[in-house]
Amino acid sequence: MISTKGRYAIRVMIDLAEHEDGNYIPLKEIAARQQISKKYLEILVKELVKGGFVVGASGKGGGYKLCRKPEDYYVGEIIELMEGPLATVACLLPEAKECPRAASCQTLPMWEEYDKLVHDFFYSRKLSDLVEESKRGKE
Repeated sequence: MISTKGRYAIRVMIDLAEHEDGNYIPLKEIAARQQISKKYLEILVKELVKGGFVVGASGKGGGYKLCRKPEDYYVGEIIELMEGPLATVACLLPEAKECPRAASCQTLPMWEEYDKLVHDFFYSRKLSDLVEESKRGKE
């Protein structure tokens, strides 16, 4: 399940992409548009900055902006930054020890297939796709 942390991070990234004009966007403006508390957004953008997805500046004219173009962000990478790996079961986590039952596990192929579907879905969608879909929805 994708938590509010992951969902809100995507909303913040969309907001930054939609309002990009070369200047930093104040967090209070994002909070107002997205109807998310500024306090909670501070936590989210701190992780987005640490992950190299956004850059921030303080003081007059400060705020946040994307580090890359919207078409250079995959939705999957935003989710994984905020949520961790998209693995369905513990044995498919990147740091998982090899399961002694892997060779005989009757369900492992199903979990691998499901994980591939989820991964491929989120990594086939770019931030720019979500911005375009949002524009079409407002027309």
